[in-house]
Amino acid sequence: MPIDRELLEILACPDEHHAPVREEGEYLVCTQCRKRFPIRDGIPVMLLEEALPPA
Repeated sequence: MPIDRELLEILACPDEHHAPVREEGEYLVCTQCRKRFPIRDGIPVMLLEEALPPA
């Protein structure tokens, strides 16, 4: 299930840079540090503890 475009426009990486994120499959990916945040049941999990390292 894709993330709502309006929501995606306001989401940012919770890391210190607060860069925008973009949707890539089942993840939101930070455009700067490339950390991957999972999307579970259509809900982005924007916790650093849940982030996966860059692919």
